Amino acid sequence: MTTAAWLPYALPLCQPWQSGRGSIALRRGRLRRLDHEDGTAGWGDCAPLPAFGIDAARATAFAEESAHLDLAARHAGKPLAVWLGGDPAITALAVNAHIGPLTADSASAAAAAWAAGFTVLKLKVGIAPVADDIARLHTLSAALPDGCRLRLDANGAWDMIDAARFLAACRELPVEACEEPLRAPDLRSLTHLQAATPFALAVDESLVALGDDFFRHPPVRRLVIKPARLGGLWAALSLARQARAAGIEIVISSALESSCGLLASAHLAAAAAPEAVHGLATAAWFACDTGEPPRIERGRLLLPPDAGLGFRWAGARAPAFTGAN
Repeated sequence: MTTAAWLPYALPLCQPWQSGRGSIALRRGRLRRLDHEDGTAGWGDCAPLPAFGIDAARATAFAEESAHLDLAARHAGKPLAVWLGGDPAITALAVNAHIGPLTADSASAAAAAWAAGFTVLKLKVGIAPVADDIARLHTLSAALPDGCRLRLDANGAWDMIDAARFLAACRELPVEACEEPLRAPDLRSLTHLQAATPFALAVDESLVALGDDFFRHPPVRRLVIKPARLGGLWAALSLARQARAAGIEIVISSALESSCGLLASAHLAAAAAPEAVHGLATAAWFACDTGEPPRIERGRLLLPPDAGLGFRWAGARAPAFTGAN
């Protein structure tokens, strides 16, 4: 027999999370807890983010499924990544640092991330005018050490003219990829931009609008997957396999969930694309959390060796829960 409960939380951020779609200073959500009669518990994270296509129904489904999968993997005595079909030898994942928006002060944050062992640094662009972003990116690139690469995310900020202008200005810079360059993407426009760009363009929240032809004739080289947007880990794993069969690179990314949801995404990444650099180093943005986040050492996220998700709840008296209502 299993009993279920919802545990609301509120997580203040150390600084606002900014993008072309707005700013977030407080992350609200709720944990799903399933208590089995044998004393084990399964956990899931429901954290809607409508501006990025994660509505309450999908976030709830993600939490429910994660909690059931956590229990199943615990009872099987396997880490969730292994239970999902991943290689037991994979114990860590490369992850990018999340620097925040590209500003005139990004060089100091980039230097700190490099010193911490990150080699791929993610920045939000498209918040400032295109000319300002180009100038700041050139200044930042000149200060980067050899081997450091930039992962940019415009969150659909530009029209075709501005996107083409920005990407052309990045051709000689150490840019590893640019996500969601277009405000109103279509297959033809993305195909044109990717053909003119030496690094990967990536689709994230706009995948649904692009339809099934995305996989028949991939317009970009990369797909970013947030499992909460798809309503669960199984759907995300299926999408990852479909993309890889079509020759598309896969990156699993956090949707700024708490440590519980972050762990679920990390296990998915280990099962779906263990060789990629994933967007899962977001726990440091929170002033408090729902539990212990996965450790990150020298730019690599360490997967918990425990059976199941490996999530350890902070407890009802933790700041994340006492300030939730």
